[in-house]
Amino acid sequence: MDTLTGLLEGPKARGAFLLKTVFNPPWAVRIEDRAPLSVATMVHGASWLLPEGGEPVRIGPGDVAVIRGPEPYTIADSPDTPVQISVDPDQRCSTEGGEDVTESMALGVRTWGAEFRQPGSAVMLSGTYQAPNEIGRRLLGALPTVVVRSAAAADATLIGLLASEISRDEPGQELVLDRLLDLLLIGVLRTWLADPGSGAPGWYRAQGDPVVGRALRLLHENPAHGWSVEELAHKAGVSRASLARRFTELVGEPPMAYLTGWRLALAADLLREPDATVATVARRVGYGSAFALSTAFKRVRGVSPQEFRTGAAAAPARSADAVAAGPSRTVVLPGTAQAGGRSSTATVWPPLSSPVSRKPRPR
Repeated sequence: MDTLTGLLEGPKARGAFLLKTVFNPPWAVRIEDRAPLSVATMVHGASWLLPEGGEPVRIGPGDVAVIRGPEPYTIADSPDTPVQISVDPDQRCSTEGGEDVTESMALGVRTWGAEFRQPGSAVMLSGTYQAPNEIGRRLLGALPTVVVRSAAAADATLIGLLASEISRDEPGQELVLDRLLDLLLIGVLRTWLADPGSGAPGWYRAQGDPVVGRALRLLHENPAHGWSVEELAHKAGVSRASLARRFTELVGEPPMAYLTGWRLALAADLLREPDATVATVARRVGYGSAFALSTAFKRVRGVSPQEFRTGAAAAPARSADAVAAGPSRTVVLPGTAQAGGRSSTATVWPPLSSPVSRKPRPR
């Protein structure tokens, strides 16, 4: 398994919130959704993302944004429009005066907002991954807070398919939408990783090195193997000292520290599987016993594997992986226009996982 496959095989939406939202100007919505990751694209009109403490980011028609949560944000037709509706942590949509509009603004199957009016209406498609295990800990830890892919680089066919499917109510529709969301996300991530100036993680960039790349592939292909620096160096065709030095320079940490992080990231994902036990997960990621995995897991994540899998590890703010990723930042891939020609320090892009997506669908 190459490192790109290892990174991108993680996204697996399971009953994700997918929604088409329609707004007529002037409009502004405050979102306090704590979702770990969201994807959104404008299919008509444009919008502005107003992060707390950051510059506004314009998202034009056809642009696709990937957002790592869970910080709040505001989206609006203009940076100056006052907030009109807020989505609180309990998923209630309320006006600034306190009126609950969760149901009254529902427009049909996975559709919410105002009646569409030409030409001023804005229409957005959004999908929200509901749990970190649906994306993969390694990916969440590597991502900037916002990645924006321009309409010129986006997959218009895939966006068109999502637009046609999101309001349908057919057997198996949830699975169809989940997979479309995964494909849309992966497309943006591939563009981000391929961009030399995007700030992709060192361990990803290092895969192009003939020595370190070989060592990384070995670790990714068989994390359960009892690797040592000596064995990795032998297979890479260099001395132990040479591999250790080169690996640390390019990846940012020594080989065995990287292996530990990779194993625990895999373990975190596997622990969410319904039939997994701590013992079986330990064997799959290279620990000799459940006790050994539990000790390492608690040392790094602060909770035991059992506490983690039952949800007791849910943090009140950013996840450990998000914190490890460093300060919030936006990556605007080439071809996407931004306010003042600058990249923003935005924190999130709106998932708009409104509670209406949870309600019974009108027939």
